[in-house]
Amino acid sequence: MIKTSIRFFNNIPVRSVWDEETSKWWLCAVDIIESLLLSKSPRKYWNTLKSRNNQLSSICRQLKLTAKDGKKYLTDVIDEEGLNLLIAIFPSKKSELFLKWIKTKGTSIDEQSKNKAYEMFENGIIGDIEVGTTNGLKQIHAYLFGGLYDFAGQIRKLNISKGGFVFASVAFLDQTLASIDAMAEETIEQIVKKYVEMNVAHPFMEGNGRTTRIWLDLILKKNLSVCVDWSKIDKNQYLNAMKLSVVDYTYILNLIKNALTNKINDREVFMKGIDYSYYYEEEN
Repeated sequence: MIKTSIRFFNNIPVRSVWDEETSKWWLCAVDIIESLLLSKSPRKYWNTLKSRNNQLSSICRQLKLTAKDGKKYLTDVIDEEGLNLLIAIFPSKKSELFLKWIKTKGTSIDEQSKNKAYEMFENGIIGDIEVGTTNGLKQIHAYLFGGLYDFAGQIRKLNISKGGFVFASVAFLDQTLASIDAMAEETIEQIVKKYVEMNVAHPFMEGNGRTTRIWLDLILKKNLSVCVDWSKIDKNQYLNAMKLSVVDYTYILNLIKNALTNKINDREVFMKGIDYSYYYEEEN
């Protein structure tokens, strides 16, 4: 199986792929060009760079990556050596930020948590989660944030708010969660309503969105044999729809409906979904 990952720089996806032969990650060269230069024709720019720099051309290689059309193509990729050379060609503060960003990825709480999310699929733990319940949500949160937060898997004891919106009061949180557990989940409409109510409850101090999106996919998989291809949902549209969901859930319902896939056991769909889910939480 092809092992891939997506990170976002300047809100542009930078794809990478693991190569077993060399035992390291390789980054998509065109994605780097696009994210650094915000070029409208990054592929043309990259080809020009290669033609003018023999060293750059010699150290890049081709590995398969999934393109926007969903198909896999042999794609020019570079390793750390190639990245250092590429950065040296057009030095800037942005280039330095990119280099620092790519070399430190994996050390933040979010990155460590994301790796744990990958592991849930790789080691089969995802199949042991209780589906559609608060207990199942706690299982996911405990796995994602265990060792990172001392409250991993624990329902909050304090009131919290975000952007002026106050989430469910702790005085009634147990009753609220019990009511959500009892909600029907036979149709896509019922499932999305349940997802929205769990978001309003926001039962953890941190990590609610990342945990609840996995929880939602497990409900969809069990009851409708589908899941969400999160890469098809724009970040800003998703965030706006979730804000509106408190009074009108149809916006998020339509976004989710249009992004459903029956590839419920597809590794790449799951991993890509995790990448985008964590991207939603990044500050613009």
